[in-house]
Amino acid sequence: MVRTGSVAGPTLAVVARAAGVSVPTASKVVNGREDVAPETRRRVTEALDRLGYVRKPRFDAVRPPGLVDLVVQSLESSWSGAVLRGVEEAAHDAGLEVVVSAGGTARPPAGRGERGWLDKLSARGSSGVLLHLAGLSPSQYAWLEQQRVPFVLIDPLLEPPPGAVSVGAADWHGGVIATEHLLALGHERVAVIAGHRRRTCGGARVAGYRSALAAAGLRHRPEYVRHGGYDEAAAHRRMLELLDLPEPPTAVFACSDRMALGAVGAAAGRGLSVPDDISVVGFGDLPEARWAAPALTTVRLPLAEMAATALRLLVRMMAGEQPEGTRTELSTRLVVRASTGPAQDGRGTGPAQDGRGTGPAQDGRGTGPA
Repeated sequence: MVRTGSVAGPTLAVVARAAGVSVPTASKVVNGREDVAPETRRRVTEALDRLGYVRKPRFDAVRPPGLVDLVVQSLESSWSGAVLRGVEEAAHDAGLEVVVSAGGTARPPAGRGERGWLDKLSARGSSGVLLHLAGLSPSQYAWLEQQRVPFVLIDPLLEPPPGAVSVGAADWHGGVIATEHLLALGHERVAVIAGHRRRTCGGARVAGYRSALAAAGLRHRPEYVRHGGYDEAAAHRRMLELLDLPEPPTAVFACSDRMALGAVGAAAGRGLSVPDDISVVGFGDLPEARWAAPALTTVRLPLAEMAATALRLLVRMMAGEQPEGTRTELSTRLVVRASTGPAQDGRGTGPAQDGRGTGPAQDGRGTGPA
């Protein structure tokens, strides 16, 4: 579909001439087609802005006012289940219908296969979209922007582009309270198993870990920081590396529950007991954390609340409102279970009872399901 701008504004032919391209090429850029070279897209976009071409939302006439899309990485993970629950409850309150899709990889191969859920979104004409993905490709972001489709990112693992609206958690604070909990138990040799270095949430959790050590006057030991994937197998390998050190840690903070379970498995394979020989803290409070043996001490990531907040933000954006900021953060809290205990050298003072998040919650909510 070729749009010709407003009556008083320039035609698409004028824009194409200014950019030094053909009218069909200019039309591809205006309509969000991906088969355009980046440099060509840049020239056309600059010409559109410079000449004041009016690009109307593609789906103005057909967007159902009560339909939004939710795109998740996978429909099989516990993370996606929590997100779906939060979105569903908030959508019910707002009188909206939600269509759920699996987005697959964050960086799919180039070509038409990259469009995937974008083609479905285009066909449905949804009023907005919520994205719980590791990240998007530049062309996917460009399509959403060019089509003027409101979107909100839920707990993105990669840094969003400038201006993108996202809802996340206080990851730095989560790293602090996890580490403080271990320090309060008398552990001084505390290690961290983190995800990939480029993941923003993992970086914030490691930064919180380092801040807690510094506040306690403990030296940061580089050999105690191990990076890998957010899966059990990678964490299992990193835990074995830590246990092979000349002076292995007595406690480990893993930056996800799945990583923590991998760490517990590695310790068990070496004949170590959790928490008698080594304490382990996770991050997320997935159902698996409660079912594990021992039940996992973890930092609760409020995914359902984050998803509901994202839906409410999206509703405001669909109504034409602009959020006050691009990043909204929800608080994290420690949930103490059975995978952490005092350091064996007798210096542990037990869980702190001062209400700062380093010991069991005192309101009855901290030791069971969130």
